Amino acid sequence: MPTIPRLTIPRISATPAAPANTGAVFITGASTGIGAATALHLAALGHRVFAGVRKAEDGEALQRRGGVLIVPVIIDVTSVASIVSAMQTVGAAAGVGGLGALVNNAGIAVSGAWEYVARERLLNQFEVNVFGTVAVTQAFLPLVRRGKGRIVIVTSIAGKHAPPFYGPYAASKHALEAFGDSLRLELRPWGIPVSLIEPGAIDTPIWDKGLSLADEVMNEMPADARDRYAPYIEAARRSGEKAGRNGIAPERVAEAIAHAVRSPRPETRYFVGRDARLRAIAMRVLPDRVLDTLTWTGMKMPKRPR
Repeated sequence: MPTIPRLTIPRISATPAAPANTGAVFITGASTGIGAATALHLAALGHRVFAGVRKAEDGEALQRRGGVLIVPVIIDVTSVASIVSAMQTVGAAAGVGGLGALVNNAGIAVSGAWEYVARERLLNQFEVNVFGTVAVTQAFLPLVRRGKGRIVIVTSIAGKHAPPFYGPYAASKHALEAFGDSLRLELRPWGIPVSLIEPGAIDTPIWDKGLSLADEVMNEMPADARDRYAPYIEAARRSGEKAGRNGIAPERVAEAIAHAVRSPRPETRYFVGRDARLRAIAMRVLPDRVLDTLTWTGMKMPKRPR
């Protein structure tokens, strides 16, 4: 019997690492979910947190919860002008100290059958998750250099193993994996760490929004396509809803991000949640077709039509 190679996956303690610096941090997508949890967690640890939000009322609500160390910053990651404005605001407030960390977290989830995903929806998926992350990183990197900081990118285990009917979301996260890996090597000469956060299922509003969007995508399909795909999309929906209900709290992901922000030697990637760790191991040791079968049956997909 062949020996199964060992795969070491870091487990993150709830106790944050001793800080390499407690400098200012900028987080995108801080209105809800992982971003809000991370902003509150880092502020509680003494960091000044510039919380990127789309609406002023979201920033005010977050500041009421987290106190004066949270500074809301309006940003739309799909707008170059908005990104530049946010960078100038943060740069002026952070001063010569720059940023201790940039946390790229903003994202949306588009789901549906690849055969019928509208081009406009796919472009929007990548505009927010990928092009927005790249543009924010390009704009804020001088502040990270100034602060001798690091970069954290929130991806997903789906970026390594894509489930059916979540392809557009998974593809965008896969692109972020490549971006983060390449960026880490490019910034190596200057000692700027880049960490990828790869959670499994999380109990956050992104999936409520994603499932609502899935209904819209389904309604855009031709009638015969809806009949063809309906039982499979419904099974994927039930699987996603169950995963969301049983998913880890966003605070767990915030702890991993805090480790990446504060550790003198951050990990290059963090698998967060039991399902993420198991899927990472499965991808390492199982053939694709075996993993496909396990995924298909695990999602309780109907039998294939004759």
